[in-house]
Amino acid sequence: MPASLRVYRQRIRSVTSTKKITRAMELIAASRIIKAQQRSREAAPYARAITRAVSALASFSDVDHPLTTERDEVRRSAVLIVTADRGLAGSYSSAVIREGDRLAERLRAEGREVVPYLLGRKGVTFYSFRKRHIEQSWTGNSDAPEFDTAAEVGQTLVDAFLAGGADGGVDEIHIVFTRFVNMVTQEPTVIRLLPVEVVDEVAEVRDEAGDDRKEALPLYAFEPDPDAVLDALLPQYIQSRIYSAMLSAAASELASRQQAMKSATDNATDLIRKLQQQANAARQAAITQEISEIVGGADALASAQSEN
Repeated sequence: MPASLRVYRQRIRSVTSTKKITRAMELIAASRIIKAQQRSREAAPYARAITRAVSALASFSDVDHPLTTERDEVRRSAVLIVTADRGLAGSYSSAVIREGDRLAERLRAEGREVVPYLLGRKGVTFYSFRKRHIEQSWTGNSDAPEFDTAAEVGQTLVDAFLAGGADGGVDEIHIVFTRFVNMVTQEPTVIRLLPVEVVDEVAEVRDEAGDDRKEALPLYAFEPDPDAVLDALLPQYIQSRIYSAMLSAAASELASRQQAMKSATDNATDLIRKLQQQANAARQAAITQEISEIVGGADALASAQSEN
């Protein structure tokens, strides 16, 4: 067997083995997306309801709550960036990190110090490799987030916000995550978590057909009083928004991983086809050479016999 043919066959075996791995990872990601989408959909109604309640409370009451009041001077801004724990998900993590960098540049241009909080090992690795400061980070369950993690992150951010920028805390909080739109579209998204942005007397709701529309906020009666309701409601609101973002990011991560693995599998299939063509050409060239050598030897033998 010619050396070139042996090399082609070794490469075909290697790429075929890689293709089996990427195909398996594609199927695993596809099977987990359904559950991730279901968890995101199940959390959405509660997130919308508590957002409407907080908006109504802030709109129809005269409460001067620290979590809903704009600071006169904003010195430090917290940016929570949600990335993946593992790679092989295409540009999923790099896209959300770029969005976080754009937000940080805009905040610095406004004279604010950016305080980064990170969710996901890829973001931590990116910041650590570039020796960037990380205020606090959480890793371990980016593709299957738990509410306990969201509660811990929310409490940490609320504590930093209540401390205030002048005392080592922060004056506002942003979250950067990837919003799941559908299986082929995932959008890096920025929302301001605190102070709570009050919507005027309307709120976005989703009807039975799944379409978003504006609707006037209903009138609420707050018992025992708006202050007590806000104190109880706002921590739940913060945790709910963070958990909802984590669930949407998890579905986006799995969709990105499925697409990346499908592309890798398709590329491996194309490469195997090209290598097989090259191997066939090498085998045919070797056969042609052997036939030429046999014919040449037979001619030489015939010539020698005729001379005798």
